Amino acid sequence: MKQTSKPLEGRVAVVAGATRGAGRGIARALGEAGAFVYCTGRSVRGNPSPYGRPETIDETADMIRDAGGNAIALRVDHTVESEVQGLFARVQSEKGRLDVLADSVAGEDPLIGSWANLDKLDVSRGVDAFRQCLLSHVITAKYALPPMIKKRRGLIVEVSEGDTITGSGGNILADLIKSSIKNIAFRLAWEMRKSGIAVIAITPGFLRSETMLKGFGVTEENWRDGGKKDPNFLFSETPLFVGRAVAALAADPNVLEKSGHLTSSWELSREYRFTDADGSRPDWGEHAKDIEWPDWLTESVEPTIRRLETMTERMRLYLPKGKQARL
Repeated sequence: MKQTSKPLEGRVAVVAGATRGAGRGIARALGEAGAFVYCTGRSVRGNPSPYGRPETIDETADMIRDAGGNAIALRVDHTVESEVQGLFARVQSEKGRLDVLADSVAGEDPLIGSWANLDKLDVSRGVDAFRQCLLSHVITAKYALPPMIKKRRGLIVEVSEGDTITGSGGNILADLIKSSIKNIAFRLAWEMRKSGIAVIAITPGFLRSETMLKGFGVTEENWRDGGKKDPNFLFSETPLFVGRAVAALAADPNVLEKSGHLTSSWELSREYRFTDADGSRPDWGEHAKDIEWPDWLTESVEPTIRRLETMTERMRLYLPKGKQARL
């Protein structure tokens, strides 16, 4: 389905990690909604991904322009503070404003590791993983804030995995990183509560990224064949779907009401009624109710709920007495 309206005409967006996956989808969706998009990342033509993927930010910018939008690709290592500072200085110099930062840096970085318990996990590059996958988000948000604070408006979206606070990723290192990205949004929303800046964490559903398509041995043209390996793949979504979720947030005049929230592509699709590239509206949250999850996963749910309930009761103690009974 081609989106025809341009609710973000005149807005300026930076998409960090726009090379592939959710980042590319977000950049494309912001472009189709009318925003001027700065596509940033490390992978450019002639110097592709350090972990063996062919996609580049140049291709992402080309996709936006080919669809009638406006975009530029800028190589930025988001772990290098001076490069990030230079990025936002350039945006300010060229456009005089910054309306949206969407940060999807290192969402699929192999440094995070694969599924493993801690005793089997390779942590030899753990510091590198934290720098690339987490500190980069902190650095990028820091330098996106000044132009937004000056104008008293803006949206920062942190892209993570899973719509729960804990239990993200397949190992303790991944969990620490993915959960912390969500907490960046919560903490920063609180810090910016009087500055007119909304900060939101978002997760896609079963993302049909380039890497996932390769893993299933399919392309976007025949992706349904992947359902033979895993029926849940039939409920997957393209990266454009979470992109349109971010574009919908950016166009919402009441987006501050969602600041600090952890949300998802499917929840926002229910509210804003946008669709995926083919006109469908995949709802991973609804489908997840019918999945027979493995015991090793479900066994962690009840302890997690009890932990959250305990923490909720503790937090009530810090409320004024008149509010304690109401919440």
